Amino acid sequence: QVQLVESGGGLVQAGGSLRLSCAASGSIFYINAMGWYRQAPGKQRELVATIIRGGSTNYADSVKGRFTISRDNAKNTVYLQMNSLKPEDTAVYYCNLKAFGDYWGQGTQVTVSS
Repeated sequence: QVQLVESGGGLVQAGGSLRLSCAASGSIFYINAMGWYRQAPGKQRELVATIIRGGSTNYADSVKGRFTISRDNAKNTVYLQMNSLKPEDTAVYYCNLKAFGDYWGQGTQVTVSS
């Protein structure tokens, strides 16, 4: 069993920054990738950023240059540094871990006011 606990969401003004964290615990033997997805009201869940085992990263076009994903392997933790936030970044952000299975966190709300 794998548990993902997210933190760092909140309310911020446009142009501001937030840092999300996701700590993984439980029966983790091999992590293929960790990442962040988001879901805005009335929209489908979409990829924000991922980081694979070898360290390569991938970003949605809408966040390139503003968001940075990183990880601490020793802590099984992934971070998402979000800068220059826009109102359209408002969503529930979900942490994802791909191992011998696909695991999701409970989500953390990010609200960007104009």
